[in-house]
Amino acid sequence: MSETLLDARGLKCPLPVLRARKAIQALAPGAVLHVLATDPGSVGDFDAFCEATGHVLVDRGEEDGAFSFRLRKT
Repeated sequence: MSETLLDARGLKCPLPVLRARKAIQALAPGAVLHVLATDPGSVGDFDAFCEATGHVLVDRGEEDGAFSFRLRKT
């Protein structure tokens, strides 16, 4: 399984989601985009993004002081 890392730490809303949208467009269906973000608003933003686009939020958590999201492209 292919996984691509997007480091959006330090960016404020809505930039993490906007960068993720651009990055996921370049991926093949089934590929995973792993996003790291520090903005607390990104938690709700990624839920809404996946609901609106149909991409799957595989998991969400925190690692090394950042929020971690893994999105599978549909």
